[in-house]
Amino acid sequence: MPQRHPPIFLRLLARGWPYRTWLAIVILTTAGTSVAMVAGPWLVGRAIDIGFDINTDDGSFTVGGDMSTIAVAAGLLLVAAVLRGAFSYAQTYVGEQISQGVAYDLRNDIFDHLQHLSFAYHDEADTGQIMSRATQDVEAIRMFVGMGVVRLLSLVVLLGVAGVLMVQTNVKVAVVALAFMPVVAAQATIVGVLMRPIWLRVMDLHGQISNVLQENLTGIRVVKAFSREEHEQQKFDVRADALFQASYKASVIQAVTDPLMVALWMVSNAVVFWVGGIEVQNGAMSAGDLVAFLLYLNLLQMPVRILGFIVNMFARAHSAGSRVYEILDAESAVQERPDAKPLRADRGEVVFEHVAFGYDTLSSVLHDVNIHARPGEVVALLGPTGCGKSTVVNLLPRFYDVTEGSITIDGQDVRDVTLDSLRESIGIVQQDVYLFPATIAENIAYGRPDATQEEVIEASKAARMHDFIDSLPDGYMTWVGERGVTLSGGQRQRIAIARMLLLDPRVLIFDDSTSSVDMRTEYLIQEALQNLMEGRTTFVIAQRLRTVQQADQILIMRDGTIVEHGTHEQLLEQGGLYREIYDLELRDQEEARAGVIGETGDG
Repeated sequence: MPQRHPPIFLRLLARGWPYRTWLAIVILTTAGTSVAMVAGPWLVGRAIDIGFDINTDDGSFTVGGDMSTIAVAAGLLLVAAVLRGAFSYAQTYVGEQISQGVAYDLRNDIFDHLQHLSFAYHDEADTGQIMSRATQDVEAIRMFVGMGVVRLLSLVVLLGVAGVLMVQTNVKVAVVALAFMPVVAAQATIVGVLMRPIWLRVMDLHGQISNVLQENLTGIRVVKAFSREEHEQQKFDVRADALFQASYKASVIQAVTDPLMVALWMVSNAVVFWVGGIEVQNGAMSAGDLVAFLLYLNLLQMPVRILGFIVNMFARAHSAGSRVYEILDAESAVQERPDAKPLRADRGEVVFEHVAFGYDTLSSVLHDVNIHARPGEVVALLGPTGCGKSTVVNLLPRFYDVTEGSITIDGQDVRDVTLDSLRESIGIVQQDVYLFPATIAENIAYGRPDATQEEVIEASKAARMHDFIDSLPDGYMTWVGERGVTLSGGQRQRIAIARMLLLDPRVLIFDDSTSSVDMRTEYLIQEALQNLMEGRTTFVIAQRLRTVQQADQILIMRDGTIVEHGTHEQLLEQGGLYREIYDLELRDQEEARAGVIGETGDG
């Protein structure tokens, strides 16, 4: 049963709870700002009533007595203006402190959560959408917290203080003035409902554009090689046009909302002036009170005018929050048990027992897979493309979890041990090698950042990479381009092998790790790895004869299960699928290998 969560706005507001001290300061400074703002109209009203003498008989306007009352009022107005500026500055500063803190926490939570989600999530996720949510959507939430919530709070407090003063002055005129507030609130609510799906569409399109851009930049060499620039431009144009239309629609609604808010406010001013004038004539309120009323309304005009902007910001934040929490609420298919213990991989005995696996509930990729790899053995996996070889080795470090059966290392079920200890005990060179934009030394030492330069060099020597690195002008400090584009496929794989060797793990996995090197380089790497695999259990997915011949076990897979099992000689004698693979693919390698051995002087 899916877990139920509080509404998005409550979850977003809860993000501010760690900053509750700052929130208290925001509330205090907001109250101070509001009091300082309404003090102005109140002082003006009192100055008019006390400092001026209006002759009601002939309508003449005279200044009574000295100017002391006016001078005092002017001084107090100056003090109120200074206090208003100080409180407003503090309000803005602290509000920004809270919003930036919330954005910081959200970005870190998103990144941390993504690191702990299993391969199953990343197999289906769009990189562009994730990047858009971690950047633009978080920024929308930051604006909501720093400006939307703070401004709404300021508006509520200001309206409350001004409303109390207006009611105390004249209930009738106050009711007329405040009667427009529900109309404004209703208009704001309608706009919010209209804007929410539009902003959700805008943000989704931002993610789509990011995705198209990311794919295009990653595959730019393929695009140019096939002269598909126009096709890629059209893909981008379609999404850019959709984003333009959705954003334009949101802007049109906003453009209608703001003038409507202003119009309603101007009508309220006219009505208040008319009703207030009648009250002054009837002696129910003074001229100063009427002026104060009009100044209160003028003071509230700007906050109410930006109410449409606030509503727009709230609608955008709701859409952004929904998208962000889709990531944060995603549960990893691979969960570490609360009572998990560190793996003790002393020998490296690996057992697959009746293992089955499927990426979804509709289809099975593996079924009834049984493997017993004894300590120090080399297990080779062969079979046609899509038979499940890579899936088998991905289950061992729990990139995915088995759906049936169990996998144990030295008698410990991999689901009962901590993920960190499990993956620290398994060294992996994957088929799709990824290198970070960093130096060669940093890429080799990625799994062990505390490794010494000597250890890095020894690992690169074992991977037959040292001579090449040493020949570069900057040596191990040479910068590797994005995804290692400045290196050949074979060089990238040898760096990945060196990176894995530096970990000194108990179990090794080579997922077709020599597929991008020539026969000679592959032979030299295998020679270097021979001693390193001593005493370590090794799983190899390869199409090279040398690896297959030296394996203690060869497992032939087809349609997600093991159909043949034995050594090189045993499987050749059986004359089954392995014999077919040997005749079609491996026999020529044996002849070529003989030539390489002759060139190197080995025999």
